[in-house]
This record gives sequence, structure tokens and C-alpha cells, in this order.
Amino acid sequence: METADQRRMHLLAFPLYTGAHVAGWRHPDADVGRLHEVDYHRRVAETAERGKFDAIFFADAQGFRSIVGRDAYSRTDAPRLEPFGLLSALSMVTTHLGLIGTLSTSYNEPYSAARRLATLDHLSHGRAGWNVVTSTSENEAHNFGRDSHFGHEERYQRAHEFVEVCKALWDSWDDDALVLDQASGRYFDPDKVHGLHHQGRFFKVAGPLTTARPPQGYPVIVQAGASAAGQKLAAETAEIVFTSHPTLESAQKFYRELKAQVAAAGRDPSSCKIMTAIQPIVAASEAEARSIGAQLNGLIHPDLALSMLQMALGNVVDLSAFDRHGPLPDIPQTQAAQSTQMRMIDMARHENLTIEQTALRFAAGRTSKTDAGTPAQIADLLQTWFADDAADGFVISSAYLPGQLEAFVDGVVPILQERGLFRRDYEGTMLRDHLGLTRPRSRHEGRPELHVEPEIWQSAPAGAT
Repeated sequence: METADQRRMHLLAFPLYTGAHVAGWRHPDADVGRLHEVDYHRRVAETAERGKFDAIFFADAQGFRSIVGRDAYSRTDAPRLEPFGLLSALSMVTTHLGLIGTLSTSYNEPYSAARRLATLDHLSHGRAGWNVVTSTSENEAHNFGRDSHFGHEERYQRAHEFVEVCKALWDSWDDDALVLDQASGRYFDPDKVHGLHHQGRFFKVAGPLTTARPPQGYPVIVQAGASAAGQKLAAETAEIVFTSHPTLESAQKFYRELKAQVAAAGRDPSSCKIMTAIQPIVAASEAEARSIGAQLNGLIHPDLALSMLQMALGNVVDLSAFDRHGPLPDIPQTQAAQSTQMRMIDMARHENLTIEQTALRFAAGRTSKTDAGTPAQIADLLQTWFADDAADGFVISSAYLPGQLEAFVDGVVPILQERGLFRRDYEGTMLRDHLGLTRPRSRHEGRPELHVEPEIWQSAPAGAT
């Protein structure tokens, strides 16, 4: 674990398709036509690794977002690749960069998820991370045979059990289970492979995993929920918490309260890194950076912005029925992303924003902190938030790609390094090394009483064939 005098900020690259800004794909320097090509993603990953980032982090959903209207949705760079296939490819062209992918606990099964994550950790020699999400899109529910999405509390209860089953599956092989004795013909020690026989509210899983224990023990667990249920899950399980705040004060409050919950859950608060999303626009001068920002905001189509806001607010009120230049109407609480919903309502009320102003603000930066300036000004912002206990590091959501990530790596990172705030080189090869996290012990280590025989080699019933 890091000590106070060794504390350095952490950085994750968050490449949202062709950029985090909703109109980033329309910028003339955006590489818009190659989202399905590995070389595009390779360039982004290699840039992040050149900047000594802890990891690259891919968001995902298994369905379209519930943007209202086909015309509005067609104005976004919606196509996306399945993240773990992509990360496996990127593991072959990077050597140190952590590889974090999103995988839903609502529309997957623990066994296949644990196997997919263990495979990536092996292929990358210990660089895998799992962004645990519960999903919010109704289209995702419809793609998996459900008429509606899980309720908010239910999906977090399911997520908690899902994560625990995955950890048990990763522990189903002891670290030294592989014997590899060619002379005797013994590949692994059967006494060091454990069944699971889990029977819970949501899942029934026999085990063991068909994949040996991952190099990191467990892939690094990432979680982004900011609701009360999401924070509880994060406090108990997460090693990185991805959050977004438009102000220093809200980020500090979240940081302070979540660290207290981590401690209350019996964990060392330093074992949970709180990473705040920042959408910086970097240029040689402040005027140039602000001009880029204004250009991007001017490219946001108002209909798209309104649809995105309606989606974020849970799609329970038709905003098009109200005067766009009037105040935001009352919004009932929904099963959607409740923390985002509350932040947008609070922002609109606190700043007396109209519906259209709220929509454009949300579309420009979602709920992340946005800023435009020189490399030194962006470094100043990160240093202030880091030093004032608003974050352990930052999720860099470049407005358009690959140019803005390259501007950050070439301009901001050297300043952070010169100030002693960020590493000059990697000090290990695994994602846990970068984050200063310990490797979790297997639940079976030193506890033979926990051994459960896998059912696959239990005695067959009499007469079975």
C-alpha cells in the first residue's frame, strides 16, 4: 500500500469512442471512421502507455442508450466493440498499461464473466480490471429477454452476489495447483482445485473455473455507482471507484464520505482509489483551448442534447412538451442512474438553468468536471483537486481522439512528473503494482477445511454411464 509521503496521483485513459464530448466526432481533427479498426484503438492505447497511465478504461453497454428519437440518436458515435475482445487484442501491443473493461452483472452470468476476466489477466500477464456495472438501459433488458429492467435495489443485490461468486471462482485453483510434471504425467494437483457449490438468491454455480488462478489473484475491481446502493457495493468490493463531479466541493464530499464507508466495511481506505472524471481541453494558449471548447459546444445538436438529458433523467417526462427556455419541470425518481439524475436536477435548480441550458451543459460534459487551458493550467487543476482530497487520481476523458489525449500526454504529464505528482516510469508490470494494491490471498490458503471436491470428479452414482 502507498503511504502518505509516497502518494502519487493515478491516471486512467477513458476513450469514449471518438471522444468524450458528444460532438467530439465532428471536430476536424477527430479520427471518426475507424472505430471498428484495431489500429485506431492501438494508437490510443500506445499513447496512454507512453504517458505512463495506470490503465485504459472502456465503457460498454449491451444495447442502445434510451435516447428519444431515431434522428437524435443518429447524431452520436454509437457503434462500439465488445470490450474484452478489444482489450485482448490491445494486450498484445502494450506491455504495462492496465486494461479495464465494463461487464454487466445484470446481463451476464458469473461463471462466464470470471472466465473471461481470468483469461484477459493471463494473456496480459496481470493487467486486467473489471468495471462492475448493473446497467440502466431498457434496451439492454429487452435484448436479454426481459420486459423491463431490474429494480434499483435488486440489481445491486444481484451485483454483490455476482462479484462474490466470481472471487470464489478465481480462488478455485490454488496458486501452486499446476504441477506440470511430464515425467509422472500429472498436470495439476486435484487436491488444490476446489469446487464451489454456490447456491444463492440469484445464482447457482458448481465450479471450479476451467482457468487457473489469475496472475493478480483477482482482476482489479472497478465500480462507478454513486447512489447509496452503489456506494455500499463500492465500499465493500471496489478497488477503483470511477466518479464524476462538476465542482471541487462535491468531489471532496464524495471522497470523504466514501473513504469513511470503506473504513466502516473493515477495509483500509487506501485500498480503494477514488478516480474523478475530468474532460480537459489542452492547447498552447488558454484562448486557443477555450476556442476549441466553444467550437465543440457549438457542434452539439439541440435535439440530441434534449434527448440525452431526458434519458439521464429516467425518460419519465417528455421534455419536448415544455418550453425549452423555461425551467426544468419536476422529475419523479426512477430506476435509472439515480445519482446522475439527482446531480442534473440539483445543477439546474441551483444555477437557475433553462431546460435547453441544462441539456447543453449535460451533453457537453455529462456530470464531469470540464476545463480548457494550457498544459500548466490543466496540471494546476489536477494538482488542486488531488492535494485537497477530492480524488486519488483522474479519469481523463479526452474531448476528441486521438489528438486531445496526445496533447495531454505530451503537455500535462511532463508537468505533473516535474512536480513529483506522477510517476516517470512504471515500477511494476501488473495493474495492482501501478495502483499500489496488494494481491488478494486465496480463501483456501492455509484453510484446508474450506476444500470442496469438484462435482466433476466425485464418484458417479451406481448405474450411471
